[in-house]
Order: sequence, then C-alpha cells, then structure tokens
Amino acid sequence: MDAPPTDASPLDSIRDQLAAAGPLAAADRLCERLKADGDWHSYFYARLLRKRVELGVSPFPSGPSSDLPAATHEPYEAAIREAAREVGHALLAQNDFPRAWGYFRLIGEPGPVRDALDKYEPGPDDDTYPIVDIAWHQQVHPKRGFDIYLSRHGICSTITMVGSTDLSAHPDLRNHCYGQLVRTLYEQLAERLRNDLEHRGLPVGEGVRAMLRDELFGEDAYHIDVSHLSSVVQMAIQLPPTERESLERALELSEYGERLSPQFQGGGDCPFENSYADYSAYLRVLLGRDTESGLKHFEDKIAGELAEGVTFPAEVFVNLLLKLDRKADALAAARRYLEHADERNLSCPGPMELARQVGDFAAVADAAKEKGDAVTFLAGLIAAGSSTSSS
Repeated sequence: MDAPPTDASPLDSIRDQLAAAGPLAAADRLCERLKADGDWHSYFYARLLRKRVELGVSPFPSGPSSDLPAATHEPYEAAIREAAREVGHALLAQNDFPRAWGYFRLIGEPGPVRDALDKYEPGPDDDTYPIVDIAWHQQVHPKRGFDIYLSRHGICSTITMVGSTDLSAHPDLRNHCYGQLVRTLYEQLAERLRNDLEHRGLPVGEGVRAMLRDELFGEDAYHIDVSHLSSVVQMAIQLPPTERESLERALELSEYGERLSPQFQGGGDCPFENSYADYSAYLRVLLGRDTESGLKHFEDKIAGELAEGVTFPAEVFVNLLLKLDRKADALAAARRYLEHADERNLSCPGPMELARQVGDFAAVADAAKEKGDAVTFLAGLIAAGSSTSSS
C-alpha cells in the first residue's frame, strides 16, 4: 500500500519565502514554524542553519565546526550556546529533564538544570528514574536526586543506593543523605511506637526515647525493619559532631535497638561487636556526653585485637579523636597503636600523616625511622630543623 500523501504546503511556503526574500528570510520562517510547533530538536538545528547562512558557509548544521573557516568559529560556537540555552530552557519548562540536560551538557552549563531540579516536585505518574540519573548519578544535583529517590522509592531502596556509593570525598552530601535517612527512619519508628502504645492504652511520650516502654519489647517484637535500623545507625556514626540533630535521633534509634531481643540485634566486628550498645557509646561521645568514659570504652578494645594483628579498633579510636578535633591525642594514639601499620591500608590517617597535620616533624622523622623510610626520615629532620630555626 502506498503511503498517504503528505501536506507539503508548509514546506512549500518556506520554498516560496526562499525564492521571494532569500535564504535568511527562509531560515527565519522555518525557525518560527518549528518553535510554534514545539519541535525543539529540529528548531535547534534550524537555528544553526540560519547562523551558517548568515556566516556565508555551508548551510548543513550537522557538519563539524572545524570544517568552517577559522574566522567563523567563535560566532558559530556562540550561536550553538545560544540555541542550546533557548531549547534547554523550553524543555525544562515542560519538565523534560533528560532532553534539556542533553543541551545544557553540550555547552557545559548544568546550572539551569540544577535550579529547575530545586523547584521540581514529581507528580504521581512521573517516571523519576531518568531525573534521579541526572541529579544523582551524573552529579548535577545529588542532594535533590537523593531526596526525590527517597520520597518516591522509600527507605529500603534508598539505603541500597546510598550504600553502594562512595561518599567519602563528598562529606556535605554524605551528611545530607545520612541525616535524611536518620530522620525518615526516626519518624517511621516514632509513628509505629505511638500506634502500639495507643493500641495498648498506654501513655504516649514525645519522641522515641520517651516511648521505650518494657511492654513493647517481647521476644519477637520489633516495629521497623531491623536491617534498616542497623544500616542507618551504622551510617549515622560517620556523621560529624556538628550534625547534632541527626546524631540525637540516631542515638534514640540505637537505644531502641538495645531494647530488642538479641536475635534482632546482630553483631559486628570489634569495636562494634556488641552492636547497638557500642553504637550508642560512640554516638554519645560525638554528642559530648560521657566523653572520657566513652573513649576509654573503645581504647580498651584495641590491645586484644592488635595481638591478633587486627588494627581496625585502633583506627576507629583515632578517627573518633579526630572527629572531636583532638589531633594531638590522635597522633599519640596512632604512634602508640599503629606505628608499624602500612598507612596505605588504614581507614584513618597514620602516624606520619598526623604528625605532618599537627606540624610535629620530629614525630614524622621518628615514625619514618621505625618504618625504615629514609627519605621521609630525612625530610622530617629537615622540616623539624627549619621550624625550630624559624621560631
């Protein structure tokens, strides 16, 4: 069967415009028509065609800029940027983030997409996966991508997404994500505890801690997914002391975990082998409560593990001191427990790195001598001498 005839009159009008007024007028007519139709992809290339006509070069817009005379490169590149911005903004107005991002990525300008993501609220039928891909995976606006994903897909999938991403180089993003997960799980637990208390006819307190009553904790009782609880509390201990609101909520979550039956508490590697009891001790130190006894709690776990060749408890202890901004104490602990460890394999700064951070170059030299590192040994001696002479 033959294809139905097409209405060629719009194209005929462009041809008539070309004959009557020339190439520029015809290009303008084409741009007007495509813009009115919302055919943004074709409109972009029509804008480039028009610029090529204006510059007196080949009108085919798909050719590389390098084929053009050198004098036309700058104005043509400017025309590409202008057309991409116009088309990108038009597509953002339609919440067509994937196509809009294609144009803004072409010109290296993520700002408009980031601003649009801040204002965007997904509708119930919106497919948010492409938007999360742009915001989170392509790092255009990862905080917003996280928030959209959490609101749409819930805490389970979000824990998986965040847990599979290395956020160590992005502390601000890490704090945002972990803090929001803590808040979401806390609100979920508070609601379920409240419902349970009301169902039993018991008084309802304000906040999770105030609702932790013995009557709620039978042998098989729990109110939220225990794997979610464990994951979120473990994330929370990576937060800095400045994130007090999140740490307070995380401590209450951990205290809830302490009340669960042992079968739901799980276990971990030393120094968190006692699960929530250890997490709570750690969180209290970060909050400035029972600081010295909390530090002793973790330092007391180091010797036994070192005897087995395990340095992780010592690394946790050093990192905890650093979070408290006690660098001199962290250096002393690193020299005491990690002098012979390979610093490249540590999860905390080693003795030489910490010595450099605090400016104790004699300690750098001492640590290097212990490792047989002649170059760093001499560098430390020279730096120590220089700092002494300058003072």
